Amino acid sequence: MPTLTAQPLTRSAFAPFGDVMECAGSAYKIINQGKCARFHDQAQLEFGADARAGISLFNAEPRSLPYTLELLERHPEGSQAFVPMHQNPWLVIVAEAGPTPGTVHAFIAAPGQCINFHQGTWHGVLTPLKAPGLFAVVDRIGNTANLEEHWLQEPVLITGP
Repeated sequence: MPTLTAQPLTRSAFAPFGDVMECAGSAYKIINQGKCARFHDQAQLEFGADARAGISLFNAEPRSLPYTLELLERHPEGSQAFVPMHQNPWLVIVAEAGPTPGTVHAFIAAPGQCINFHQGTWHGVLTPLKAPGLFAVVDRIGNTANLEEHWLQEPVLITGP
């Protein structure tokens, strides 16, 4: 009977078969007020002629409640999905639609819950409440800007249940 010895998984060895998604090497960019390293575009999906869907890994520093909300953002050209790679609750913040954010709403996502922000939805930055803050994020990859930020004139304090 032939014997096959398993080798360490690497991107180059696996490339003929797919994509390896991992937080390795240098981060693409530091985001979310310097609290999150984005390991950008970790897998490729097809998404039309002008853009495509991509899977990125975000490794966010944990925050705590009460939380002071100062910044909201939105992605006018695509949705954004967050898939936690842990079993901890995390904070999800959204605001009602408009040219600037409307009324803010906050939710605690239970372990195992994932979310997808619809296109153009104002939302808070990635806010895990415990380490690790590791998430797979599926969003639009394209050549045009897809991020608008809005600093609140008056911060909002968010507390737990």
